[in-house]
Amino acid sequence: MARASLNVLLLPEPGSGHLMSLIEAGKRLLDHPVAGGEDHAPEFTVTVLVVRPPTPQSASEVDAHVRRVAASGVGFRFHHLPAVEPPAGCAGNTQEFKSRYLELYKPHVEAAARELGAAALVVDFFATTVLDVARALAVPAYVYFTSTAALLALMLRLPALDEAVAVDFEAFEGTVDVPGMPPVPAENIPVFLARKSSPNFTWFVYHGRRFMDADGIIVNTVAELEPGLLAAIAEGRCVPGRPAPPLYPIGPVLDLGVNKDASGEEPEPCVRWLDAQPRASVVFLCFGSMGWFDAAKAHEVATGLERSGHRFLWALRGPPAAAAGSWLPHPSDADLDELLPAGFLERTKDRGFVWPRWTPQKAVLSHPAVGGFVTHCGWNSTLESLWHGVPLAPWPLYAEQHLNAFELVSVMGVAVAMKVDRRRGNFVEASELERAVRALMDDGGDEEGRKARKKAAEMKAACRKAVEEGGSSHVALERLRDAIRKGASAATA
Repeated sequence: MARASLNVLLLPEPGSGHLMSLIEAGKRLLDHPVAGGEDHAPEFTVTVLVVRPPTPQSASEVDAHVRRVAASGVGFRFHHLPAVEPPAGCAGNTQEFKSRYLELYKPHVEAAARELGAAALVVDFFATTVLDVARALAVPAYVYFTSTAALLALMLRLPALDEAVAVDFEAFEGTVDVPGMPPVPAENIPVFLARKSSPNFTWFVYHGRRFMDADGIIVNTVAELEPGLLAAIAEGRCVPGRPAPPLYPIGPVLDLGVNKDASGEEPEPCVRWLDAQPRASVVFLCFGSMGWFDAAKAHEVATGLERSGHRFLWALRGPPAAAAGSWLPHPSDADLDELLPAGFLERTKDRGFVWPRWTPQKAVLSHPAVGGFVTHCGWNSTLESLWHGVPLAPWPLYAEQHLNAFELVSVMGVAVAMKVDRRRGNFVEASELERAVRALMDDGGDEEGRKARKKAAEMKAACRKAVEEGGSSHVALERLRDAIRKGASAATA
């Protein structure tokens, strides 16, 4: 008789970056070979608990992604949770909204766990309130951390830092102690932690405490990328006196397939343009699904690129449409005549391409013509860049990106530093962008750029080795599978 599969429930936060990352992590469980042949049920099944985003635009994006995954034949199940009324009074506090919104789903998650026979529950790090449900049902629970071990260490440390640092981080002029990192300048602390009076700060202190209640923390990183930080967390240096839950660094958790249209349509013009450029000659500028520039910033970028003399592909987006009404409004397609200096496109037409719409980033970063990446430092984008060995120049804009930028330069060494004026809305002067692009792309002369290119190539090899059989991420995934097996056995004993 075939044994029953262990049903692992995933609870993602419905933002596209968190949703897609947790789904990709779930695929790793399904990739495990099953002993016994076709007559035996798979050892693991994965069911995604779909939380409906609070706005129609965001909901349609989630629905489209769920349909794509369901149609791919990967073997996922999707269980749509009943809708809840979004929490009120969270205007301007995105992290508070996400945390409170997921908290409202606790009774629906409990009902689903009972109905579906959960062997384990994996929750997004914004959903730590749902750990209470797992405890009530005696189901092993894991936190899925979509970002860096650096942010994880900071969040674990945050309850103690709240007491140790008497003022707001935005007013603090010293450095912050994050175990496993050099002293972190206060200006690199994530923007949502800038003010202690903010509900966002309060929620992150809460989440930092609740991580310690999980049966394990699954981290979208690679042991070779952040060895000091992972060691500091595992050794209990972030929360003195309490051992951390087991860590499972299984990254890079990415959909590593390059975007290809099943209909056989031609690639986007920006990718076709790259086909005509020399190897490693193009610097790529792209700022994520929420990054956009006004005319003042766009003029500085244009001036810096023109002066640098290097080839460039610039994904330029404009401000969100005023009537979009999205929970997290996305940029609009750029009006190049409105945003760019007069004559810029004509003067740079032989070595530059400005693309005003959504950009197939994976296809661009994997292209041999790309030799550098000016990026907002979103972690998914960073991992994609390192997977392909492309060095970076960080231009952080929001969320935890300032911390990521500090780590990429000061810890990993895969990036060329760039001065970003946080007080002026993350403004970068044209001369600073010009300097960073030259350092990133020049083959000789600049030592910082040479080191970043060398280190990025090393991290490409490390990331690829990590996911192979016997690699660090593969071993961590096996440990996670074993923990789920043991947890299920203990629950039925």
